[in-house]
Parts: sequence; structure tokens; C-alpha cells
Amino acid sequence: MMNAARTAASRLGAPAVTVSALLLYSLPANNPAHAKKAGPDLGKIRESIVNLIETDSEKRGDGTSLTGTFVRLAWHCSGSYSKEDGSGGSDGARMRFNPEASWGGNAGLGIARDALEEVKKKHPEISYADLYTYAGVVAIEEAGGPVIPFRLGRTDCEDGSTSPPDGRLPGADCGSSAKTTQHVRDVFYRMGFNDREIVALLGAHALGRCHTDRSGYWGPWTFAENTMSNEYFRLLVEERWSLKNTHEGKPWDGPDQYEDSTGQLMMLPSDMVLIKDPEFRKIVEIYAKDEDEFFKDFASAFSKLLELGVSFPASKPWYKFW
Repeated sequence: MMNAARTAASRLGAPAVTVSALLLYSLPANNPAHAKKAGPDLGKIRESIVNLIETDSEKRGDGTSLTGTFVRLAWHCSGSYSKEDGSGGSDGARMRFNPEASWGGNAGLGIARDALEEVKKKHPEISYADLYTYAGVVAIEEAGGPVIPFRLGRTDCEDGSTSPPDGRLPGADCGSSAKTTQHVRDVFYRMGFNDREIVALLGAHALGRCHTDRSGYWGPWTFAENTMSNEYFRLLVEERWSLKNTHEGKPWDGPDQYEDSTGQLMMLPSDMVLIKDPEFRKIVEIYAKDEDEFFKDFASAFSKLLELGVSFPASKPWYKFW
């Protein structure tokens, strides 16, 4: 069941609501010169996203949901950013078009984009870029995670001509632990993150699962794939992880991945570097013991991720709106 308390909290966080109220009382109601087009109502949009997740989950009836997929959509829309030239990022919602739509790292995300068309039709005032990122925010918060600072202002591109080159999203395996560790750092450092932010962001693997028909990997990271928690880190530290050799009684013929003692949970090679690398492991151990610390760091890092490369419009004092 989704966390209804998050819904109420989110409706209190938008300063624009206060501004709108001031304007309504400051201006004559019948003055067309002061008419202002209504902006997106995040409260109502949140309700639509929550209803979509719940309805879809009920139809599936297998314990899976769109929660992790929406988080991945928001993540991958944003994770193409490079601080070197300012290209990529969530602004533009270029994943709607090729080449980004067909990148291997974005396999399966058409499911999330198609599902959100229902919300977009109901709330056409929100841009796709804001919708894709906000869906990830709502999914995390409603799954019991921290409140993620979020603001509107992303715009939509008309095509994918300004998409950055492929290869910017983090890969699961580079052939060796050393190479995979360096790859993880290279990808996140390119966006401007440090080691602590890297570990915090990878904690999103508490949600969702891998699918063989998308990434080639199989299984969830935790036994509660629709609940945001620090369980991912606790399992990394406390479980015994070994290479997967069989699947449902047959030899495993997929890419290298790790499994727990039950064979029901998985970790990617890129997850395992978090406990193999000494600096990463220190942070993992902190989060494994302190969920509040993880939530605090994750909220900050995820909000930062969603805003990379976005030029938000400058806000004006309420008395300068006309």
C-alpha cells in the first residue's frame, strides 16, 4: 500500500501555491490583463501517479509494480549529464526519441513512458521532462523513502537531435572488479558526484528488480522490492554472495551476477564493488546501520541528479509578477 502521508506532505512544499494565493487577493478577479495560465498542480499529478502505480500493481498480482521502473526512468533521464560541456540531463525529455529511446541502458523504459501517457493526457500542463523525473520522486516517497526536494521548470525538446552520445549511463560489469570500480567512479564523477553520493544513489537498488528480457540479469535486490529502505546495504554487508550458476534448476546462461544463500536475491558486479572497494565499503557500512543517514544523503543526491543540466526560470517576488 502506498504511503498516504507522503501525499499530504507533498502538497505543502510548493512556494508557488502561496504566491498564487497572494495574487488572487491582490488583483481584481475580472481584470483580464492580469490573467495567468495555471501551472501544474503537483498534488493532483501525484494522485494520478499513485493511482497508476496501484492500479497497475493490482493487475499484475505478482508483487511487482511500476515503482522501481519509475525510479529508473527518472534516473536514466538525468544520468546522461556531463559537467564538462553541460550536455545531457533530464531537461528536454529526449528519451522519448531515438537515439536515447533505443540505448541498451534504457531497455524496458518504454513501459514506464507509455504508462505515464495516461497522466500526461490528464495533466497536459506538465512537461514530459518534469513528469518523468517527478514520477521517480513520487515512487520513492510513496514507497516509504525520504521526501525529495523537487521543482518544476524542465522543458521538452521536439526531437532527439541534441541527445548526448551513448555510453554515459552506468554499466553493470566491465570484466573485472577493478575496471568496474573505475567505471562506476568515472560515470558519477563526470556528473559531479563524490563517493558518498555514489553509494547513496546506488541505494535506489532497494527498489525494483532486473529482468532477463531487458538487461539479461534476473531478480530483485531485496525481498521488499516496493519498499525504500537501507536493506540493500544491510544485505550487501551481512549476506554471503556467490556467483550465480543455476536458475530454476537449469544452468544459468546469463551474464555474471551474484546471488544470496537462498538464490532469490541478486547483486550486480557493480553492486559488489561497493563492498570490495575500501572507501565505498566505509559508506555502505554507515548506511547499513543508519537508515536515517542514508535517507538524508539519498534525498540530497537524488534531487541533485534530477536537476543536472536544467536551467530553471528565475523566480520573482510576488510584487513583481505584473
